[in-house]
Amino acid sequence: MKIKQIHHVAYRCKDAKETVEWYVKHLNMNFVLAIAENEVPSTKAPDPYMHVFLDAGNGNVLAFFELPTQAPMDRDHNTPAWVQHLAMEVASMDELLAAKERLVAGGIDVIGPVNHTIFKSIYFFDPNGHRLELACNTGTPEMMQKLDDVKWEMLEEWSQTKKAPKHAAWMHGAPLEENA
Repeated sequence: MKIKQIHHVAYRCKDAKETVEWYVKHLNMNFVLAIAENEVPSTKAPDPYMHVFLDAGNGNVLAFFELPTQAPMDRDHNTPAWVQHLAMEVASMDELLAAKERLVAGGIDVIGPVNHTIFKSIYFFDPNGHRLELACNTGTPEMMQKLDDVKWEMLEEWSQTKKAPKHAAWMHGAPLEENA
């Protein structure tokens, strides 16, 4: 068996209507489906929910659950806020910069663009506190090959030392040629 693609990614939301409207307005996603039940089909637990689905493009679906009878949403306090996020790709730097302008005009705090060498990103939070990233790929085939060539060595070194390997230090300032 091999996974065909991700069917959908689901997160919790505070308010399904507010969430759908925010993603439609700020990220131009289409609202495609709503499912509501009073019982969870997989567990049979009595737990009413609203499950909404948004089209994130190219067969990617972003979904949310509103759970009115559960304790209020919270985040994992043992994980820094920057770690858990959803990154979505845009086609160009012009689109990335236009998205930033639109978000800022909508009163949303935006960090970036941040240069990650192989892509540039902006970061912001949705109304539920989920961190989002919009990214535009900027890596060359040469850069991507260099990273591919060292991925297993980097993983093995990290596994043994828990310190950042230097195999791809060129991404953080050293010229590509110095790490040939």
